[in-house]
Amino acid sequence: MVLSWYFNRLRAMGPAEIVHRFGEKAKKTRARRRLEGWERYELPGPLPVLPGLAGNLAAAPAPLRQEIAEAARFILSGHFSALGVEWPQRDISNQFLVDIWRLDPVTGGLWAGSDTYCFDIPYRHERKLGDIKYAWEFNRLQFLQPVAAYAGLTGDRNALDFIETAVSSWYRANPPFRGLGWNSGIELGLRAISLLVVASLCGTSLSTACITQLRALLHAHQVWMSRYPSRFSSANNHLVAEAAGEFLIALAMPELPLSPKLEAKGRRILAEEANKQILNDGVGAEQSPTYAAFTAEFILLCSFVARATGKPVAPHIDERLKLLSNYIAWLSNEDGRVPGICDDDEGRVLTLARHEPAYAASVCAAIAGYLGEPPAGPRPPEADLRDALFGSAATGAAAPSGLKTFADGGYTIIREKKRGRDLGIVFDHAPLGYLAIAAHGHADALSVLVTIDGKPVFVDPGTYLYHAGAKWREWFRGTRAHNTLNIDGADQSIMSGPFNWSHKAVTTLEAASGGEAWSVTAMHDGYEKRFGMVHRRMLFSTEDGFAIRDELAGTGSRTAEIVFQLSPECDAHLDNGNVQVTRDGETIATMSWQEPGDIAIKAGGEVGEGGWYSPAFGIKVEAKRISWRGTVPPQGVTCSLSIGKAN
Repeated sequence: MVLSWYFNRLRAMGPAEIVHRFGEKAKKTRARRRLEGWERYELPGPLPVLPGLAGNLAAAPAPLRQEIAEAARFILSGHFSALGVEWPQRDISNQFLVDIWRLDPVTGGLWAGSDTYCFDIPYRHERKLGDIKYAWEFNRLQFLQPVAAYAGLTGDRNALDFIETAVSSWYRANPPFRGLGWNSGIELGLRAISLLVVASLCGTSLSTACITQLRALLHAHQVWMSRYPSRFSSANNHLVAEAAGEFLIALAMPELPLSPKLEAKGRRILAEEANKQILNDGVGAEQSPTYAAFTAEFILLCSFVARATGKPVAPHIDERLKLLSNYIAWLSNEDGRVPGICDDDEGRVLTLARHEPAYAASVCAAIAGYLGEPPAGPRPPEADLRDALFGSAATGAAAPSGLKTFADGGYTIIREKKRGRDLGIVFDHAPLGYLAIAAHGHADALSVLVTIDGKPVFVDPGTYLYHAGAKWREWFRGTRAHNTLNIDGADQSIMSGPFNWSHKAVTTLEAASGGEAWSVTAMHDGYEKRFGMVHRRMLFSTEDGFAIRDELAGTGSRTAEIVFQLSPECDAHLDNGNVQVTRDGETIATMSWQEPGDIAIKAGGEVGEGGWYSPAFGIKVEAKRISWRGTVPPQGVTCSLSIGKAN
């Protein structure tokens, strides 16, 4: 397992990256016991503050203050939940025992602590302890953000004591470069931002001892991130997180030796990555709308703070954020929910430390608040900390309608009325993912997502798990779990690890036209080398809905499976060769095929047997999966979806 991972990872690297990786490995080896110990990072000075945050918090409206108070009280009572898991409730009289930072809440096991050099922890290949994401999530210290906001608004002494105890405990349990808190740059970037938010919202209410620890923590984080930057095939949202952490520390602590250089570096990287990771049409380069929002939130916070210091970032960055907002507006339902596409590990930058079902739209509402412009699309009914800190608009705009093709990102979105109902379609003709390893992509070329009356019907299966997922990770990334065609159960793109691919299908948009008789056609070559077939899919409007025609261009004929994964809110049953799709007992759609084939409907079961849906990281639920299986004739297979007339 370990050797195969390294082999497949090396295959995805070019010569320059291989040289970089060996150099990085040598640098990490040399750093052992040379950069450790808090004393080298202690530097007297003032409280590090990000300007502008406390002032906006003070202006938060009463309902938002109440949301902050409720979130803080939940945390203060010893509770923490994330990634679909509830951590063991802590004794409120002693909440931060040293082992809490090493705990896996699923298995109950403990990861290596301060006795282990951070780069000696083989977290990618550990299975008995579970997924390291759970331990990392607690170590991000984001649960301190709502508590700090509450303390900043009320001056509550218990909240301040809680923060100081947590900071002191982490400081003592995680000396520099020792333990799991120091082995991933994105984790350091997120934790540094949490500490800066805490300091900015609490102000001088924190004790001198706590301020001294905060300064040493931030200094050590800055040194680590500047020393081990994410580059080449790892230069995705990890790079942005590290650049944001370095940049914000530099603005808050300009007296640190590295700050002038890292401020300049941060401005350059943020300007470059805004162009790279938000494409010209606003789609995120990693394909996942929530990962795009995650990257945008880092950039937004940096832009906000830089402007508050009187030294704004490059002006095109704000334009890039607006492009993303327009794309998310097209994706969003009226409540701000967007369909799941590719990975979503629920990463957030500013948070009330609770599940957010409409994160992408919330970030876009914050972008509108920061820019002082009307929202591009719907905003979620739920409020969060970023709403207070960026002054988000209280109301959103209606979602756009018609047909819109995002050619750079690879999506065509249709929103129209059919038989008195709102029909929404997302057609995926996107590349697999970003950079050489396409780490967060799914083998979902030509997948179709559908909503009726703003509620999901055909859905992306979701993410479920990362490192600990094993076969489930493969299923949720694989073609058979998505609303597209597969040949002999094979994936369009070939996996070579939980975050890597050895072969990537190339997708091409061939035609798209709007209007009442809209249509869109795309193809991919993922099966060409193995099966001599190219998959072409056409979507087109019909009088009472729309139809999907799947063709396999090549020599010979192949048995194919065409899949439609239903939302758990929907049910389906066969009726004289057609599939009736129902929700709350009402038929909302009828599916019919022109060509004969075996139609099956099944939920749950072992991997590959039936339908599964992951509504949030770490959670999977049974959901009906509809499949047509048969020989695809030269003219293709056409499935018509007739929308049930509104009552």
